[in-house]
Amino acid sequence: MAQIDDFFMYENRVEGITDADYLGAQPYVEAAQAFAQTTYQSIYIIDYFKKNFLYVSDNPLFLCGKTAEEVRQMGYGFYLNYVPKEEVPMLLELNRSGFRAFYDQPAEKRRLCMMSYDFHIENEGRKILINHKITPLVMTNEGRVWLALCTISLSAHREAGHIQMRMLGQSYYWEYSLSIHRWERCDLITLKPEEKQVLALAARGNSIHDISEQMYRSVDTIKLYRRNLFEKLNVSSITEAVAFAVNYGLL
Repeated sequence: MAQIDDFFMYENRVEGITDADYLGAQPYVEAAQAFAQTTYQSIYIIDYFKKNFLYVSDNPLFLCGKTAEEVRQMGYGFYLNYVPKEEVPMLLELNRSGFRAFYDQPAEKRRLCMMSYDFHIENEGRKILINHKITPLVMTNEGRVWLALCTISLSAHREAGHIQMRMLGQSYYWEYSLSIHRWERCDLITLKPEEKQVLALAARGNSIHDISEQMYRSVDTIKLYRRNLFEKLNVSSITEAVAFAVNYGLL
């Protein structure tokens, strides 16, 4: 059976953090609190020294009936209690492989890395597929991640996985294969201006006919743009397409 310490392996061993360091980190907590007031996403600050959560925002959708303070005190025990047992090994594997790939990057570029992955949480028999995005927040002088910022939102996919690592400014990303247990390089998805406009207008609640009028294109042309979007993003509805585009910064 998985234990909390299984999430904190040698790949990211952090040492020597002092009380003064935690006092200096308070502005990061205050910034996360302010950010949490502006978004439906749930915000965590992960503490890799104390192996727990330094901060958890109050968001009932993603806390499985617990308060933010209760989840903060549970730390990674929250995942052991509320993630389906069959998905916990995936979280442990992506944690180890993610840190290994992260530390393969030059030290000066590690702050630009972001990892994204999907898994379920369950409460009272109901499963919710969520997306986690995690990026370094505070690093030690040795280049280790002490604090990480994690944002949680509803997934744009239909199943767990979709493990990706991206670096700001790069034209490609890495995707982790759970079948062959390694990272593979992939080209970023690019959208045409018209496809972006369709997504942006759809996100505002416009119908196909509304979008047709606003873009001065026929309804059939808008439907073609939509089909192309669904194929590029591997989704089956405009709602999923908008969620995918927002989650992966395509808009």
